[in-house]
Order: sequence, then C-alpha cells, then structure tokens
Amino acid sequence: MIRRFFLLAALFILTLTSGCVPTLIPTLVPDTALPVDADAQPVIIDTDMAADDWLAILYLLGQPDLDILAITVTGAGEAHCDAGTQNALDLALLAGRPDIPVSCGRETPLVGNHVFPEEWRKAVDAMFWLSLPVSDRNVADETAVGMLTRIIRESPQKVHVITLGPLTNLAEALNADPGLVENLEMITIMGGAVDVPGNVGTSSSIQNQTAEWNFYIDPQAALDVLEAGAPITLVPLDATNDAPFTPGFYLALKKDRGTAMAEFVHRVMEVQEEQINTGKYYFWDPLAAAIADGEVSATFEEMTLSVVVAEGADSGRTPRSADGFPVSVAVDIEREQFYTLFLDGLNQRIP
Repeated sequence: MIRRFFLLAALFILTLTSGCVPTLIPTLVPDTALPVDADAQPVIIDTDMAADDWLAILYLLGQPDLDILAITVTGAGEAHCDAGTQNALDLALLAGRPDIPVSCGRETPLVGNHVFPEEWRKAVDAMFWLSLPVSDRNVADETAVGMLTRIIRESPQKVHVITLGPLTNLAEALNADPGLVENLEMITIMGGAVDVPGNVGTSSSIQNQTAEWNFYIDPQAALDVLEAGAPITLVPLDATNDAPFTPGFYLALKKDRGTAMAEFVHRVMEVQEEQINTGKYYFWDPLAAAIADGEVSATFEEMTLSVVVAEGADSGRTPRSADGFPVSVAVDIEREQFYTLFLDGLNQRIP
C-alpha cells in the first residue's frame, strides 16, 4: 500500500490546534452495484485501510467478475481497528455492497514494534475528514483471522486473497492453519521492493532506504506468507513506480466521475493534489488490485525472495536469495491501459 503520501500538514495542524474542522462535502448517494457474475472469482480483501487502499477497494467492489466475500482489516497497519472497520463498511455501502462482512485483526505486528507515523494514522482514521454515507451494519463478531480461516476453509471454489497492507492477518491465519494453502487460488500482495529503493526512509524520519512500508511494518508476517507454500503474485515498488498518479490522470478523473465511487476518489485526491503535482503519489494498491483482477497487461519475473526480519537499517527489505521462496513478481505494466481500466472500473464501465 504506500508509500505513501505526504499529508497536507497545514490542514492537519489547523484541525488539531484550533479545533477547526474542514468543511464537509455533501454526502454522496451510494451506487447500485453491478450484479456479480455467476462464475465470479471468490476474493477476500485484506487491508490496512490507508488512502490508496480506499481506491483499490472501490475498484475491486466494482468488478462483476469478482465476488468479494469479506474485507479483513489489520490494525497493525495505517488505520486503527475501530476507525478502519467503520470506514470499510462505509466504502462497501458507497459501492452498493453493504452486505460484505468486515472484521479486524491484531493491532500489533507479529514481531517487533514498527508503526506508521501517528499523523498518517489519524488522517486515515478520519478519512481525510470527507463525508461518506455511514453504514449501520456492525463489524463481524469473529476476528479477521477467524474470518479468513472460515471463508477459505468453507469455500467450494479456491479463494483469491488480495492484500493491501502489512501481512499480519494472513500470516497469523496460515501459521495457525497451514492447510489453508490448499484452497487458495492466489495471494496477490502489494508490498516489497526488489531491485529499486524502498519508500520508508524517503517518506519518514526512519533510517531505512531499502524497505517498502507494508513489509517494513511486519517483516516476520511477510516472510511467513512467502514461505507458506501458496501461489503468490507480488506487486512491489518495482511495478508501482511505473504507475504514478499524474496530474493528467487527475484532470481526467475530474472530468469523468459519473458514479459515487469515482466522485469519492476525486475528493480523496483533491486532498493530495500537492503530492500529485510534485510526483510523489503512485497507484500502489490500485495497481495490485487491477493486476489481481487479471485485466492489466504486466510483465512478470519468477524469483526466489526472502525478507529481512532482523531489526536495523534493512528491516523489511525483500532481497533475491537462493534460499528464498518462489514468487511471481510484477516488474513492468502497461501504464496507459491501467489508467483506462481504473477509470472505467470506478465509473462502472465494464466491457
């Protein structure tokens, strides 16, 4: 996921110091979801509910060839559990899918104490102070790990898990029940940086130039998922660096927002317009979502990768290793095709 964005500090400081709340934009009217195809691929979205996750989730919810069975939130990521789960419920409502169950997992990594910057967490918890329809549904009684385990075990068709944040939930589920891999069609992971620099040190004061945020937060979880034996597609910074959220795409979105989903994405990106104009924002999780859906032409390289778990300047790094684990890694994408697919998906223009 990430990677993320530099928040609008002036807005945030004003809110905290003066008690002023930014003017709320009128609430959107939820879209009517397209019918799910009879042969749709069962999917679980595992997310830390950061801003780029919102974009990816709305894109995935709009795809009729995907049957989204659940959204599991990791509290070890960018959003906290209470806010993250409510925001997930609200996004599902906005997309016309209020029935999708939502649950949260643990709020700490499996090992260590890495965390996202607190100001980032407060901003995504508040969903940038944007107005959304509020779901009246409750978070599921079972934990994220319990929900992942039950759905994968019970599904008559193999499940595709799409992860958009630290891998804490999925690792905990696979560690407790290794047999789950037998009913996994694929795990698509947005995370890691193989042959390019990481983005932790460039977007924070942390002295780490090699790791991507999702793997940095819980490197042990990332390693556990890689070694679990499931088929894995990795969408690292190597691929997402080829998909910047450009000023040109921002203008295209501004002119083409015929659904509540597209309108909300435009409002989210308005808050981050400065980062767009300075070239600091990328389609991290949305690209992973589109690759998971199989709609984007991409070049993949089969690699054996490991994850640096030890604390230090390389914690969370994703090196090639002869002793590593086999992963299909996206290394290049058809950028203009992706831009078109993403915008069409948000606007419910499905071929």
